Amino acid sequence: MQFGMYDVSGAERRLCGVAVFGVPVSTAVLTNPLPGLQPFTQSVECSRFVLLPECPGNSESWFLARTFDALLADGVLGVVSFADPVPRRSASGRLVMPGHVGTIYAATNAVYTGRATPRTVKLLPDGTTFHDRTAQKIRRREQGHEYATARLVALGAPPPRPGADPAVWLREALAAVGIRRIRHRGAHRFVFRLGRTRQEREAIELGFPALRPYPKQPDPEPPARSERARFPGCATPTDHRS
Repeated sequence: MQFGMYDVSGAERRLCGVAVFGVPVSTAVLTNPLPGLQPFTQSVECSRFVLLPECPGNSESWFLARTFDALLADGVLGVVSFADPVPRRSASGRLVMPGHVGTIYAATNAVYTGRATPRTVKLLPDGTTFHDRTAQKIRRREQGHEYATARLVALGAPPPRPGADPAVWLREALAAVGIRRIRHRGAHRFVFRLGRTRQEREAIELGFPALRPYPKQPDPEPPARSERARFPGCATPTDHRS
């Protein structure tokens, strides 16, 4: 489900907020924290929640409450959302993501259930994350692999040769663009139980204990290890563009 918040004060309405709820990569993302709910119908993941900086105070909580009203009317009883506390920088050192601790979730009385599974995160030169699901699309030539491939080529990877093994190309492409790896302690997990009354909400079973206090500070910036160091013979991105 997708929701938009619009500013209608002017001559034309203007989109100023977006919330997206849907299906996570793994069913366990929903069934572990909300074991009593049917995943994808009674429980969903909040994958995007973004408002423009100029939105007035309390816009986040108001918009979130309106989306929950709509979800509840559609039979959804639980929402899982994550806050990523690890800062991200581009290869040039520019801060592109300061790290988030779920302030809006805490302000709206979400249940904090600790961290998700620690993992290693791959960073592209622009500081964005290269997800394992994206890599899988390229290796298996699934829908969307063309866009993912083009993005790596734009960052300096050599174009794939006709007939080349996509898994081999991906390994070489990531080394060519200078993929960086950082150790991630796990995103903060928040759970919302939806209901018309407090009794209905508290009757929904939690798979993890509720924890306090809420997280307050982003994680320290972890050191990044360059993939190019493992492939010293790889050319730099500018070599591929010349």
